[in-house]
Amino acid sequence: MTVTTQVPSLYADEFQKAAEEFKQRNNGYVDWLDEQLKNPVFSDQLSRTWFGSQYARSVCCRHPELFKALVDDNDFTQSVSDKAFAERLVLLLQGFDDAEQFDAALRKNRAKEMLRIIWRDVNRLAELNETMRDISLLAEVSIQQALEFHHRQLSQIYGIPMALVEGVQTPQHMVVLGMGKLGAWELNLSSDIDLIFSYPHNGETIGVAKCLDNGEFFTRLARKLIQSIDQMTAEGFVFRVDMRLRPYGDSGALALSFGAMEEYYQDQGRDWERYAMIKARVVSGSPEHAKQLMDLLRPFTYRRYIDFSAIDSLRSMKKMIGREAKRRGLDNDVKLGAGGIREIEFIAQCFQLIRGGRETELQERRVQKVLALLAEKSWLPAIAVDELLQAYVFLRNTEHGIQAFKDQQSQTLPSDDYPRCVLAFYLGFDSWALFSAELDKHRANVGRHFGDVITDPEDDNASDELDTQWCDLWSGELDSTAAIKLLNESGHEAAEESITRLTRLRQDSAVQRMQTVGQQRLTQFMPQLLQAVSGVENPSLTLLRILPLVESVIRRTAYLVLLVENPAALRQLVMLCAGSSWIAAHLTRHPVLLDELLDPRTVYRVPTKDVLRDELQQQLLRLPWEDLDAHMEALRYFKQAHQLYVSAAEVTGKLPLMKVSDYLTVIAEIILEHVLELAWHNLTEKHGWPQKAEGVPCDKEFIVVGYGKLGGIELGHSSDLDLVFIHDGGEGLATDGKRPVDNGMFFTRLGQRMIHIMTAQTPSGMLYDVDMRLRPSGTSGLLVTSIKAFESYQQKEAWTWEHQALVRARVVAGTAELGQRFETLRRKLLCEPRELIALKTAVVDMRQKMRDHMGSKPADQHKQFHLKHDAGGIVDIEFLTQYLVLSESAHHPELANWSDNVRILQSLQQCGLMTDEDTEGLTEAYKSFRRATHRLALQQQKNIVGADEFLPERRLVKALWQRWFGGEETQNSPSC
Repeated sequence: MTVTTQVPSLYADEFQKAAEEFKQRNNGYVDWLDEQLKNPVFSDQLSRTWFGSQYARSVCCRHPELFKALVDDNDFTQSVSDKAFAERLVLLLQGFDDAEQFDAALRKNRAKEMLRIIWRDVNRLAELNETMRDISLLAEVSIQQALEFHHRQLSQIYGIPMALVEGVQTPQHMVVLGMGKLGAWELNLSSDIDLIFSYPHNGETIGVAKCLDNGEFFTRLARKLIQSIDQMTAEGFVFRVDMRLRPYGDSGALALSFGAMEEYYQDQGRDWERYAMIKARVVSGSPEHAKQLMDLLRPFTYRRYIDFSAIDSLRSMKKMIGREAKRRGLDNDVKLGAGGIREIEFIAQCFQLIRGGRETELQERRVQKVLALLAEKSWLPAIAVDELLQAYVFLRNTEHGIQAFKDQQSQTLPSDDYPRCVLAFYLGFDSWALFSAELDKHRANVGRHFGDVITDPEDDNASDELDTQWCDLWSGELDSTAAIKLLNESGHEAAEESITRLTRLRQDSAVQRMQTVGQQRLTQFMPQLLQAVSGVENPSLTLLRILPLVESVIRRTAYLVLLVENPAALRQLVMLCAGSSWIAAHLTRHPVLLDELLDPRTVYRVPTKDVLRDELQQQLLRLPWEDLDAHMEALRYFKQAHQLYVSAAEVTGKLPLMKVSDYLTVIAEIILEHVLELAWHNLTEKHGWPQKAEGVPCDKEFIVVGYGKLGGIELGHSSDLDLVFIHDGGEGLATDGKRPVDNGMFFTRLGQRMIHIMTAQTPSGMLYDVDMRLRPSGTSGLLVTSIKAFESYQQKEAWTWEHQALVRARVVAGTAELGQRFETLRRKLLCEPRELIALKTAVVDMRQKMRDHMGSKPADQHKQFHLKHDAGGIVDIEFLTQYLVLSESAHHPELANWSDNVRILQSLQQCGLMTDEDTEGLTEAYKSFRRATHRLALQQQKNIVGADEFLPERRLVKALWQRWFGGEETQNSPSC
């Protein structure tokens, strides 16, 4: 595309302002600039560059010497070869031994090259492919030089990493795998870079007194490289580095051996990782090692057969793309929005996943080349490919125009007039309207072809004929007698109340003020809803539960369209709301979750922890770490969606009680893992890493311990999280960053940040309510405790009830090694001998206090039973198991293995401390009580039932309580 010779009216004025600013800040370059401006070609190009990119203008002002050098060397007028790109950087970095100076030189080189690249791009002296290649080359040579520099420096301290290869000690070097756009030579002007670090063989360093194993050496090298490239300094940064595509994501090691890489992808690689691996390319490493690593990874990425089994996963990806774009309001995002860059990439890569194993030509990283092959092989019509290629070039150039303006990592179209004017000019248009029309044309083409690539089979093509009486009922054309008769005949148990609520909705001022389109959508939806609820057992109750949801989306009637166009989703909504008022309220608070009803297979699935963790990782993968709000919103949506799934499965009887609690607990654990990673990254960016010993950074020496229902794997639908934070940072040491803080302060802030992320009220609500009162010394104690201080407190100061709580304690997030130390300590504390009379007295006293405070009042006990707190209820069972663990673990240490009551009861049976009959009875009573609490929670009711319910279960619990705690016989019996 050629740049128009016409310019916006403010163009000349902006250039004059920019020129004056340059001269004022750089007196020594005034004559030089004036001389250059006599050349009309240079003057035109400079004015275009400064108008199109405020970032390029700022580089010229801050670094006039770089600007002048580029002009004097004619670099703006010519392409740079791969070889010259590397040679120039090597020459610039010669002689540096200081890391800060080295990093500053990398950033200065970045500024110079970005100025050259943007200049050529905005003036269309370079085509899109050259611009993408140059940015990718800049990233690649920067990585290579940083890797070489830090490998050399670390080898001087720790020795040279070696490995025994075919009987010969061989030096080892790290291989850097470039993922995504870096791997495909497609980086944009403000890309981050996705990297994976690997090394050929395990071994250890040689040449120094204290050696390191290769894994530790290359992990340290990886950290140094990331710091050189990613860290923001006074000179800026080189590239933002994202490591979340590595095996195991954020919880994985920074560097893995080739063997570990192969094992991971063979045994645990996910479909989305196949999708990501298509673009993988070694950007630093010897040709031999590059080939070796790619040969190991290729079988994972490309199947040897035509892999139509990939279609289901591709459909899921397609749905996720659409839902995410809609949920996050990405209509103006040229990458992620409808008809955007990612849809073009998806079209190309889905053919690669299906056919790439057999059609080796498709094992190509660049989107444009893949699309051309699709036309050549007649897998897509030539006209479709031509439209996609044109759209790709236009959208990528648009992306560059957005990012060149201020060097910001964004693909969002501007909303203000001035940046819109600049973007239109950058793309060669006289006005925003002309540019926008061209953009809409390309996005429409992409959206059409994207929709054609993988068409979902319709789950249900049948559409029941809508009874016109429901239309008349909603419109108010039926008189009250006829309306009530219609509802009564349809099974409504409260027809008059239903009519009253429908009339109130129809006459509501918000409905009356709706625009015509909204009124039409509501008129189309309500009769379908009325017909749908007539098919359930409690139609009036169901309708009354759903109407608040309708009221909540009156201004966002796209949700009504979703239900109208997807009858299966409407049926799911009605069925679930009929079964649970909690689900109805949950959807009313979060109507965005209506999208999740589109696929019943998703709603009722029971994913494993790995699948859930994988799903969350995919949703968070492209969010910058520094965008805390975006992470918080994504976490809340993830939790809300899966709360809907698990409650739906429970209401419909597809998931038993124990699996419900497992599911809810796993959701919390996965969220806590990411919250810890997010808080850790946030704090280490500011303060550096805490120290384990002088010069030795802690490897996240921090754990989150879950107590109560979380620790006991018994979370309910509205449970809060009882947490304790423990660290193992070095005492008297500080973090290693430029703004160091004491280790203790660092970990305290880490805990505070985690609590903030979980408890902050956002537009999507709160993630979890967090209770920290079980930490040592309760609310008066430190928020975060060292493992040593925790042990000392538990041994010397803890009350009996705190040891009871420890029975249900379990590490739910954090470092595995520290977690194991905690578990060893927990078992040791629980297995200590105790004086039984004192223990029994303390347990009984605490139980009585709780019953008095939280149980039914004496006046109410004849008419109600509190499932948790009344005599014979849940807490009695919990106190009984806790007492037996504390009293008997010294003789039966296996009792300390578990934190959940059901397995503790099984252990008591296996140890001979409880009969088979009593164990089975107590277990079933416990499950029955908990099932009832879940059922009541889903109906938004308290944990109270009638006094005549659960009588056999209560009698059994009371009898067993009496056996261990009450009467003369119990006092004389040391155990059972």
